[in-house]
Amino acid sequence: MTTLRPSLRALRDASRLYGRVACHAVLGLLLATCVTHAARADGPATESSSDADLIRRATWEIPSWQTLRGMARAWIESRADVRPDGVRLERARSLWPVDEPFDDPTTDRLDRFAATMALLDPNAATLVAASERPESVDAAWLIAPPAAADPLLHDVMSLFHGRQLVRHGFFDEGRLLLQSLSVETACDPASLLFHRATCEHWLLDAEAGLASLDRLLEQASAIPVRYERLARLMRSDLQALEDESLDHIARRMRDITRRLDLGQAGPRTRSVQDGVIESLDKLIAKIEEQQQQQSESGGAGSGAGGSGGSRPMDDSQAAGGKGPGEVARKDLEDGGEWGDLPPHEREEALQQIAREFPPHYREVIEHYFKRLASGEESP
Repeated sequence: MTTLRPSLRALRDASRLYGRVACHAVLGLLLATCVTHAARADGPATESSSDADLIRRATWEIPSWQTLRGMARAWIESRADVRPDGVRLERARSLWPVDEPFDDPTTDRLDRFAATMALLDPNAATLVAASERPESVDAAWLIAPPAAADPLLHDVMSLFHGRQLVRHGFFDEGRLLLQSLSVETACDPASLLFHRATCEHWLLDAEAGLASLDRLLEQASAIPVRYERLARLMRSDLQALEDESLDHIARRMRDITRRLDLGQAGPRTRSVQDGVIESLDKLIAKIEEQQQQQSESGGAGSGAGGSGGSRPMDDSQAAGGKGPGEVARKDLEDGGEWGDLPPHEREEALQQIAREFPPHYREVIEHYFKRLASGEESP
């Protein structure tokens, strides 16, 4: 703990220094050090609760293939008058053959629904065509649907587009779409709960994330195995996460790095940055308070057990110090713009990181300094 405090202070100062100009590298450094340290200290994630803790009556059902086929074919026929294109109608019907006896496990039901709607609706076609770049599409019609909106089209394409946003790291945008959808009426409720929980896990909304994961695991034996295993890992992870811990701070900085990678340097990102600085200050203050208490406790014990000649100096006695009695003034003004530290203080803050972190982080730190030396300060 003695060496941790200056390291945190150096990281805080470096974050202030590069936050609005080029904090990407500093954030990546903190992520590499803190998360790696946590992983080495804690070991691999383990389940913190038995399956019995999760067993309860399911509050939702996975729609059968017959149910989905009936929904899809009814929707296709409803579009026959709106878009009377015989070729496209037949292609859409062929995706839901009446003689197919069971749900094909190799086919994603949400993809099949989206492909069906893309054949008969131009808005759906735009979303499907841009599925690998979901952020490039204007999906305002999903966020604020018109009064006469097709409810099935809206719900299916909101789930499809929200899932694609999550897969590409747009967790705020994905959550906005997914949080308003109903599990009971979704064509793929397992996908809805899983991707909603993924957003909540990444954005560190532990309460909402645990609620979504617990509900998803109500159908643990029926959902895809990948969902079930990842859900248990995320659940264990959220249960162990402590607010304002170093791990919690590192995850928020990882989120800042993600936002910067996506070109999101607006007020939301700056708000998260400010929160990280505030948390580092609190953590430093907490450590300093603990050290002060330990120092006072140790001093009292030493005085009680030491020689009888050890006592405070009398008020009337002049101290024998030889210094001029002057204290150098230093401007500690808050509120300055990030990046205002003088060059020698920048160097001191950055070198402090290298000195105080354990040796196995040195490669990461040296790589960071090489980036600075080469002028690659911008993300």
